[in-house]
Amino acid sequence: MNILLTPARIGPAEIPNRIVMPPMTTRGSDEEGNVTDQTVAYYMARVRGGVGLITVEMASPEKGGRHRRRELGIYHDGFIPGLTRLVGEIHRGGSKASIQLGHGGGHTRVDICGEQPVAPSAIPHPVYETTLETIVPEAMTRERIALTTANYAAAARRAAQAGFDCVEIHAAHGYLISQFHAPFENRRTDEYGGSLENRARFGLDVLRAVKAAVPSLGVIYRLSVDDFFDGGLTYGEGRVIAIWAAAAGADALHVTAGHYRSKPTAHRMIPPMTEPDATFLDFAADVKKAVKVPVIAVGRLGDPATATAAVASGKADFIALGRTLVADPQWVEKLRREEPIRRCLACNTCVDGMRSGAGISCVVNGAAGRESMFAHPSPPLGERIAVIGAGPAGLTYASLVADDNAVTVFDKAPRAGGAFRHAGLAPMFQEVGANPASFERYVRDMVAACEKKRVAFRFGIDIAHDRGLLAPFHRVVVATGADYPLGLGPLAMSLLESGAGRWPLVSRLMTSPKVRDWFYYRARKASAPKFAWLAKPGQIVTVIGDAKKPGKSKEAIASAFEAALLGK
Repeated sequence: MNILLTPARIGPAEIPNRIVMPPMTTRGSDEEGNVTDQTVAYYMARVRGGVGLITVEMASPEKGGRHRRRELGIYHDGFIPGLTRLVGEIHRGGSKASIQLGHGGGHTRVDICGEQPVAPSAIPHPVYETTLETIVPEAMTRERIALTTANYAAAARRAAQAGFDCVEIHAAHGYLISQFHAPFENRRTDEYGGSLENRARFGLDVLRAVKAAVPSLGVIYRLSVDDFFDGGLTYGEGRVIAIWAAAAGADALHVTAGHYRSKPTAHRMIPPMTEPDATFLDFAADVKKAVKVPVIAVGRLGDPATATAAVASGKADFIALGRTLVADPQWVEKLRREEPIRRCLACNTCVDGMRSGAGISCVVNGAAGRESMFAHPSPPLGERIAVIGAGPAGLTYASLVADDNAVTVFDKAPRAGGAFRHAGLAPMFQEVGANPASFERYVRDMVAACEKKRVAFRFGIDIAHDRGLLAPFHRVVVATGADYPLGLGPLAMSLLESGAGRWPLVSRLMTSPKVRDWFYYRARKASAPKFAWLAKPGQIVTVIGDAKKPGKSKEAIASAFEAALLGK
């Protein structure tokens, strides 16, 4: 058996396998922070996918620590019924449940939390929540520190009452405890500032208070061991705090890195596609050598072989998969069945879109953040289906319907991927630097997933010149992308293949919002009219992706999900 599928303990909690879903804000709660049907649907998709420990998103122990609108709540007893419902569903699905206790500190605003933000010191904090504003929080008094510590313990007791198996204390990524760690943000001269021992004191006091409040729960300490900016926590210091946390009673350490002030950008704490796989694994492995409690590794570990090797080699005890499980909730079950996964691109659309005010979403998973919409799918059954176009929309549609239908994919190119392969050659994809390897890996595994389900591929076939090939099919799915005027499409692709997209002047032009809007939307026309007529009378014609409405990849793939599972 793959070692990732074996059970392991976090304190008193036995986790059925080594895969942890880490906390990611979804905006699935209502305005007050209560659990909704969508909250349950989102997490249950990952439970059904076989995840061992579901960590529901960051919830503040006090109202003043809320850092997002529609953030899950735990700061008063009124949230307990909804949390109890959520935990009950997770348990019935066979997974264990954890909740992250995290306080925004200076990384929130009055219009978000309804109170004056507090922090170790009164220094400016840039806060992005739909809009970017700089705020100056109020420096915490000793009395306020004591109150907040008590509120963490009270929130942990609510978690225990709701039935959670573990709680996770958030001491990472520039939130309150992390702010105490960073000298740039902690200018205090009392026992909570100055030396590393003093800067670590608040977080360790919280850990001890939580541990005492809920001895029956596993207590996880999530720690950024390197902030990646001058004045932030350095790795040498972060490693020491990790050792102290284990000694103070943490049942597991969740080792991450990065901060909202990280250089060159805050994306470093959620490593984008230009960063290597297993970005933070060496940090986890080094910490693991110095402690006797389990270590959870995180950061671009979605490749099954990489994740397996990390645990098998002893570098970590658990693997946390965040964006990976947004992209493919079935990751664990596919590992068990030895099936190809739907690869996360590491494009950070999930988190960047959420920060802009939207619910969590995903480029390659059109159901992410909309699980309740897909709760009762109605895919075609027993049909022979022809898909014209092996780009991301066509591959997605084929993979979703292939279990119960006979599917053939046609493409005039010699291989799958379409223009999506060229996206990695551009200077930017979504809001991060592009990396062609990320797109190649996604396409390769989508093709493999289709082939596993006996989808037939016919490459080098221009269906417009051989209409008779469509005759045996009940349904024709047009996924032929969009066309540029005046032959600009082939020219643009040739320029990208030549490397011109990375030339300084061209790169600057192609990352301009106006040019990108033109490139994705205004300049292109739907190609469906050129192909839909090829269907015979009586055949069902379904048009998806850019063939229907030109736009970005996320929109194209979402339309494939809707057509395949909802008949839209």
